[in-house]
Amino acid sequence: MQVPAYQRIKTWLLTHIEAGEWREGDRIPSEPELARRFKVARMTVNRAVRELAAAHLLVRTPGSGTFVAPPRHEATLVEIRSIADEIRQHGGVHSAVVHQLTEVAAEKALAAELGISEGEPLFHSVVLHHANGVPVQLEERWVVPAAAPGYLEQDFTQLTPSEYLMRVAPLARVDYRIEARLPADATREALKLAGGEPCLLLHRRTFSRGLAAGVADLWYPGHRYRLTGHL
Repeated sequence: MQVPAYQRIKTWLLTHIEAGEWREGDRIPSEPELARRFKVARMTVNRAVRELAAAHLLVRTPGSGTFVAPPRHEATLVEIRSIADEIRQHGGVHSAVVHQLTEVAAEKALAAELGISEGEPLFHSVVLHHANGVPVQLEERWVVPAAAPGYLEQDFTQLTPSEYLMRVAPLARVDYRIEARLPADATREALKLAGGEPCLLLHRRTFSRGLAAGVADLWYPGHRYRLTGHL
């Protein structure tokens, strides 16, 4: 699947910023330089830079260039705990099995929820989490590549997707809903549920640096897990 040129430029720029190669206040290559590097029209580069500036990752200064923006303090306002931490807090042992880790094209409904165009690439993962060997959560996640360019290279048996994303895409906002749902056969089998047994489904959309970063469907066996929280 062909990745749009502007998206490749955004990913390249973000990779340098997240690796610490470019720090706050550093000047990034000019638009003509980027156009030559990627062999694209300048308007393609302009779109990539414009979108990163809108996400407050870059600052464009007329006559001077484009610079790495200072971090936004709002990123620390929201915290999501990793299921691995929750299991360990209760004295359990966490383990995980990765069922899928790949790139997919955004379907219409998902694209609308994430504010991207239908067919744009997304990173897709399906991870089954266990507590003391018993499955307690099936996590299906779609991640916008610009938010976490290295997502597909991670070993999610060693750290959870939440742990990785909290590191590279600090949270600014979370939308979620919780409902009781009968799972599809594949989900029921993964969670080792009897036929007709319901799940708790937590559907969560996260935002980072002013843009939607991803969507996750977290399936919990209703009789093995309960969701709690406080404000």
